[in-house]
Order: sequence, then structure tokens, then C-alpha cells
Amino acid sequence: MMKKPWSKIVEFIERYILIKNQTLMAKLSVFSSILVILPVLSVGIITYKYSTFELEEEFTQSSQKIIEQVELHVEYYLQDFEITSLKIINSPEMGSLLRIDKIGTEYDRTLTDHALKVLKNSEYSRNDISNITVSLDNGIIIDSLRERNYYPAINIKDEYWYSSVPGNGMVMLVSRTLKLKDKELPVISLVRRLYNPHTLKPIGMLIIDINFKRIEEISQMVTLGENGYFFILDSEGHYVYHPNYLKLGNKVEFKELANLKSEKSGSVLIDENRKELVSYSLSPKLGWSFFTAAPYEDLRVGIQQIRTAITWTIFISLVFAYLVGFYSISKSIVRPIHRLRSFMKEVEIGHLNGRVKVESNDEIGQLTTGFNNTVERLSNLLEEVYVSKLKEAEMIINKTETELKMLQSQINPHFLYNSLETIRGMALEEGRENIANISSSLGKLLRYNLRNSLPTVSLREEIKFCEMYLQIQMFRFEERFEYLFDIPDAVMDFEVVKFSLQPIVENCFMHSIGESSEKIKITISAQLLPDSSFEIRITDTGVGIQEEVLKELTEKLKENSTSLGGQHIGIMNVHQRIRYLYGSEYGITINSTRGIETKVTIHLPIVDGKEVKKA
Repeated sequence: MMKKPWSKIVEFIERYILIKNQTLMAKLSVFSSILVILPVLSVGIITYKYSTFELEEEFTQSSQKIIEQVELHVEYYLQDFEITSLKIINSPEMGSLLRIDKIGTEYDRTLTDHALKVLKNSEYSRNDISNITVSLDNGIIIDSLRERNYYPAINIKDEYWYSSVPGNGMVMLVSRTLKLKDKELPVISLVRRLYNPHTLKPIGMLIIDINFKRIEEISQMVTLGENGYFFILDSEGHYVYHPNYLKLGNKVEFKELANLKSEKSGSVLIDENRKELVSYSLSPKLGWSFFTAAPYEDLRVGIQQIRTAITWTIFISLVFAYLVGFYSISKSIVRPIHRLRSFMKEVEIGHLNGRVKVESNDEIGQLTTGFNNTVERLSNLLEEVYVSKLKEAEMIINKTETELKMLQSQINPHFLYNSLETIRGMALEEGRENIANISSSLGKLLRYNLRNSLPTVSLREEIKFCEMYLQIQMFRFEERFEYLFDIPDAVMDFEVVKFSLQPIVENCFMHSIGESSEKIKITISAQLLPDSSFEIRITDTGVGIQEEVLKELTEKLKENSTSLGGQHIGIMNVHQRIRYLYGSEYGITINSTRGIETKVTIHLPIVDGKEVKKA
């Protein structure tokens, strides 16, 4: 038989977790180790997790404050350039240049010279401006670097940011690289669309290139440990500033940082070449995101110290437990139990003369004392039990002999059947047909009970002889009762216990008709159940069963007992035979309402009588 899954789980827990079959010393060693390790380990893990969380929170809060300060400095710093751009656009020289729709014969070349002078003056006014460029759609390009710029200004239109410059006159900040004769200079470009003052149509672009001198000074004020660093991304996720200039203008490589447009501030853990904790803040004014990053390992220096302390604590606790605790446990608990176990083995083979030495008054000492007393009493009872068993065996022999004599003295059933046939013949000779019918029915019932030794018959056959019994009772009680069979044809060939209906119907006459003056109705019905079984119900409308009698009878049916004496012995007999043949889930149940009815239900499995006979 295969074990149920839950029993396997229970067996696994008992064997490997509760170490059920191991020695007491092994159990004490394991459990005491667990009691030491688990609390210390729990405290360590909680402390470890809490410290990690606190360090991350502390770093995040510190980084946010730093970012806010840097963000404020950069915003004020770049606002100055926005003012510078407005001064350039609103200068009379630039206004005259912006009124030119296209280059023609009326075009005055001095206008570009004057405009260039304005750009030069603005560039010279600040040492952090590297270049100023005006690029008009009509082809006019003014570059303050002029021949020193090795990157043609006309190519600016092909850069990724050119088409996304706001059309409402607002500025846009992008990261670019100026190509000079002997070097490349990374810059932040403030870009603004230019409009014709008369038509208000966009006619070009103003680009102010700002070097990183001031931004580097601001970023160097940010202290994030030995390996921390600061960087800036624009609204499209391109690097505006990074300590590594090779990344300027490139798209950020971390996907976790590329999708933070909707979040104003926070922190995120990235794990690429190395694990880094990054804090960020979005500047609505600039459209930039400011970031601080620090290697995650730099935050774990204190945590590693805690982990080392926890490890040493567990190790020292275990050493102390094994050296001190187990010695006392072995002396005070394990050794007395081993001594008691050795004596128990002696008792098992019949040596009852010895006693275990009691060394303490604790639970083990009390257990030892109790065991000594038990062995002494056991020794005294052995002789009493031996004598008692002899007397009991003698009584059983006497009882068996008595029952055998009683069986021998009973009337031979075949003789009784022949006698009933003789009575029937004499009644027919005298013209007493009712007596003849009763004798014939009794003979058939007796013959039905004797003619085969099989314990079961079909329900059809059982009903036939049950009805024969009811007809005999009809001669006795006449109009005092009526009966009804409500049996579907589908159950007629199902197997039932032989002679199971008559004893129950007989109880209807013994306990209902005899006590009632009203007409009694007896109904025998059957129905199929969904669990491959069926029920037979015998219901009578008699006086019912007293509550205390019903309670006692129900208890006896559950206990499968026959200690009710002569009362209801037939029901108990049928119940026992059903349970013997089909199992404890089948049998008889009784329900009764005093003064209304009594219902006896026989629950049986579905077994086809025809198939049984064929088999």
C-alpha cells in the first residue's frame, strides 16, 4: 500500500528535523545548538538588514542634499547665460541682421561685422564662454572663433538636438564638442531660436558654447567617498557632464537611468560592471537630471564588520555550549537515563529482582523511583495474574460445554418444518384454510432460512419472504396495520444480507402495534445514493422509541455491541452481519420521533445479485 503524501511529510519531519530515532545525547546537542544559533543569527540578520537599509537611506539623503545644492548653483549659473543670450538678440546690431530675409544686392556687409563685434564683446565679458555662433536660414553664419573653429558651423543643423530646439523662444541646453586646431573642447551649448522682429518667423539659431570650467569647480565640491562621482543627463538621456569626457553627448548606457523622466527624485541600484547606488534629482527649469553614484561595496564596510562580529559571537557561544553545557547535561540527564534503559532491558527478559539506584530528586529521579515501584508491583501481580488466568480458562471451558449442551437440546429445524407441513395438511382436511396458509407461510420462511448457506440474497427474494411474514401477521392483527412496498426495479437485483428485513419489520409489531390502538402504516422503500451505494428504509407510524432507549441503541450500534439482551437483538444481529460483510461504513441507523414515527435505514453497497450468482 502506498503511503499518502502527508504521511511522507510527517515521516520526513520526524526523521530529519525532530531526529526521532537518534540518541538523547544527539538530540540535546542538536537542539541546544539550534537554541544558541537561531537567536544570535536572527539578531545578526535583522541588524545586518537594518544597517544596510539605514546606510542606504543615509547615503540617499546626503546625496539628495548635495544634488539640490549643485542643482541650485548650476541653475543660477546658466541663468546668467540666458540673460547674455537676450542681450545679444536685443542688441541693435543683431536686430538689423535679423531683419534680412535673404541675401540680395541691398545686403550691407557691415551688418555681419557689427554683429560679430557684439558676439566678441559678449565672449570677452566672460572667461567661461568658448564660442558664440549665429546661424541664419538665409545662409549667413557668424562664428566668434572664425578660422580657429575646425568644425563647420553649417554642420550644426545635422546634430541630434537641432530639430528639438523649442519653437517658443525658450532656451535648450545640450552637450557638444568644439574642434579646435590642436584639441577638442567639450562644452555645454545654450541654444535659442532667432526670429525676424517684423514677421516673427524663425530665421535661425543662436548657440553659446560654455566650457566646463565652472561646472567642474561645482562638481569637485561634491564629496562621495573615494570612488563616488557626479554626472548630469539632459532631457533625452545624453550626458551633459561626466568626469569621463569621452561620454559627453553620448546616450546613457544604464537602462535604469534612461526612464526617469516622470520621477522628480529618488535612488536606484544599478548592477552592470559593478554594483552602484545612484541618487538623482530632476531640474524642471533646465530639463536636466543630476546624479550622484557610489560603489555599493563602499557602503558595506561597516556591514562587513557587523557580519564578522556576529560570526565570532556564534562560534564562541557554540564552544561555550559544548564545553560547559553538554558536560552538565551528560552528567545530570543522559547518564541516569542510560542506567534506567539498561535496567529496563533486564526487566524485558524477566529479571525483576534488581532495582535502579536513585541519585536525585528531580524528574528523572522521580521517574526512576516510579519505575522501581512498578517493577515491584509487577513482580507481585505476576502470580495473581497467573492464578486468575487459570480460573478464567476453566470458566470459559465450562461455558462452552454449557452452550454445546443447549445447542444439542434445541429442536431440529427440519423436524419443525415437517411438523408445520403436517399441521397444514390437517388444517386442509378440516377446511381451515387460514390455519393452512399460516402453516404454509411459516414453513416457507423456515425453508428459506435453511435452504442455502450463502449470507446474501437479492433484494427481490428478501422482499418476497418479508411480504410473506407480513401476511402471517395480517392473520393476527387483521385491520390494525397496513403495509406498502416502494422499491424501484433498478435496485431489485442488488445484493442484501439474508434475513435482514424480517427482524426489523418484526420490531414494528413488538414495539408499535402492541402499544397503539390506532392503525399503523409500515412502508418499505429504497433509493440509490451517489456514492455507489443504496438505502432501504423501514418506516412505521407507531408510538416511536423512548429517547433514552433510542440513545442507548444508537450507542450500541456505533460500538457494534450486542449487550442489549433480548431487546432489539434482531436489529443488532443484522447490523453486525452487514458490517462483517461490507465494512464499518455500512450498517443500520435509527431515527424516531415519539408519537409520530420510527425510521430504520439500512445502508448497503451496490452489488448485483445476478453477477454474484454467475460468479
